[in-house]
Amino acid sequence: MCRLCSPTTPRALCPARPPLFSPPTETSSGAAAAQAARTNITAAPLPELSGEKGTRILIKGGVVMSVDDAVGNFAKGDVLIEGSKIVEVAAHIDAADAHVIDASGKIVMPGFIDTHHHQFETGLRSSLSDAIVVNDGKPENARNYYEAMLLGFSQHYRPEDVYINELYGGLAQLDAGVTTVMDVSQIHHSAQHSDAAIEGLRDAGRRGVFGYFEGWWDGKEHPGGARRIREQYFSSDDQLLSMVMGGEIYIEGYEEMWQIGRELDLQIALHVVTTFGMTPTFDALAKKGVFGPDNIFIHMTGMTDDAWKAAADAGAHVSLSVPIEMHMRHGQPPIQKALDLGMSVSLSSDVECTMSADFFTQMRGMITLQRMHANELALGGGDHPSLMRCSDAIRHATIEGAKGLRLDGKTGSLTPGKEADIILLDAEALNVAPLNNAPGAVVTLMDRTNVDTVMVAGKIRKWQGQLLGHDLDKLRSELEQSRDYIFEKAGVQQDLFA
Repeated sequence: MCRLCSPTTPRALCPARPPLFSPPTETSSGAAAAQAARTNITAAPLPELSGEKGTRILIKGGVVMSVDDAVGNFAKGDVLIEGSKIVEVAAHIDAADAHVIDASGKIVMPGFIDTHHHQFETGLRSSLSDAIVVNDGKPENARNYYEAMLLGFSQHYRPEDVYINELYGGLAQLDAGVTTVMDVSQIHHSAQHSDAAIEGLRDAGRRGVFGYFEGWWDGKEHPGGARRIREQYFSSDDQLLSMVMGGEIYIEGYEEMWQIGRELDLQIALHVVTTFGMTPTFDALAKKGVFGPDNIFIHMTGMTDDAWKAAADAGAHVSLSVPIEMHMRHGQPPIQKALDLGMSVSLSSDVECTMSADFFTQMRGMITLQRMHANELALGGGDHPSLMRCSDAIRHATIEGAKGLRLDGKTGSLTPGKEADIILLDAEALNVAPLNNAPGAVVTLMDRTNVDTVMVAGKIRKWQGQLLGHDLDKLRSELEQSRDYIFEKAGVQQDLFA
């Protein structure tokens, strides 16, 4: 990072780094044009221009995985972007008026979509690495997620703590290629807390779905504040941010949350976890016939067959956090159950106080668990489901998440007309080369270090491994200060080896 960089503006072209882009050219063609594109570089700040009306960018010569059967995949292909939109995806595109990004050696694909992430907990990463979700009475589990986080740490957040946690968590996932998130912010203790969460999502610069879940303080605006928030922040569909209503059935008064959500035409998202004793309540709701295509059910562990059928028949969406579900005793991740019922299934990271929020972890967790169960049945000589393929895992990490959040008309695939939420993954890196299978490389070999370039609605947010537009050292310092304040107020001593 050079002296010209500013925390308030996108990063300038650092003199010590190689040129980023080629300028448009009207005179060159063929191989000569390609060579000119790599050598005749202007100092124009294209990261600032990207995503703007009239700016055309050609991502050229990459391994293109569109996640759209109608578009197809290309061993060597191009993606043309104009402003915020994808214009064309093909084996070869001529666009002399476009800035060119040389994508040779890169896999070009849609950004990952996380349908459930508690971003307000970013500053408490790994603090509950060994915790299960609720207290089971055993001494080793006395420090559990529900009591330590929701009834403990979260009670002490100020609006400024909410903001820095939301912003830093959003940037970290953006750096890892997650271009869309549904933020499950159970931190709405006041209107100021809610506003801070929205501002943190906005300032990260990626596509975000604001999840208006619970708050705990006396005088809280929740749940009726959804009406103000909807009108103030989400009256337009033509923006990066949208809104979902939390409808947690373990909280008294959840019926009002569902009523408000449907009044405002918002999806209703909720955790459905057997270890919280939700099965009878969820069963009762299933029998009442209140489920709908506006429901996002998170985890769905331990529910009855009748409730599952009611959810599937209603067209509800399922968000799975497979590593967390296995680690924190939510119950067995119901991957096969949801697939067998033909439900739309997405992936989500859940809580960074316990597990990484990168999507390579999520995809590997899903595919290895599904295959483990199927393989065990096969070894026993019985019937077994088809083995999940790497391309399937990628769909769950992209287009299925978009469907679940009602965003598949905008994102989730490299489809002309959709917004350009695109990532370039380094397939020539030491942990991947030589490239032999593109979906396999992404799912079974890659990690966040392979994320080279990230675009959201055509705007370049990360380039050649560097996140743009933020003073990360300053933000990290602010996050540490927030962490120290919350630990102190919660009366918890910081111990790196606890």
